[in-house]
Amino acid sequence: MLVYDITKRRTFDHVARWVEELRTHADSSIVIMLIGNKADLGDERDVPTEDAVEFAEEQGLFFSETSAFSGDNVDTAFFRVFEEIYGVVSKKALECSNGIKSNGVDLKGAKIDIISGSDLEISEIKKLSACSC
Repeated sequence: MLVYDITKRRTFDHVARWVEELRTHADSSIVIMLIGNKADLGDERDVPTEDAVEFAEEQGLFFSETSAFSGDNVDTAFFRVFEEIYGVVSKKALECSNGIKSNGVDLKGAKIDIISGSDLEISEIKKLSACSC
């Protein structure tokens, strides 16, 4: 997820470079979603939604506007990314089961469980996440 602030144009102006860096250094099957955050501050908007939609379409990115403050569309954005990642992993698993090696990764037996947002509180998600940074 690449997140920019809809109230600060300069944050959006950096997105093209971030996409380029991701595509240069990440696996070719990476799922990238562009997120315009602070949608609750629409009256302070400095990045028109149309600009972001156009950029996302040109780059083949998924797009959503969210508000971390109010929580609007946050779950939806994460679930969309999870669905797309699941699709990529499922395709790779299918290729592996057919004897096709996918980027040198053996996905035999790989499983992804997606838990409904209503079943899991944010605090529980934080407990489950493991960050190596």
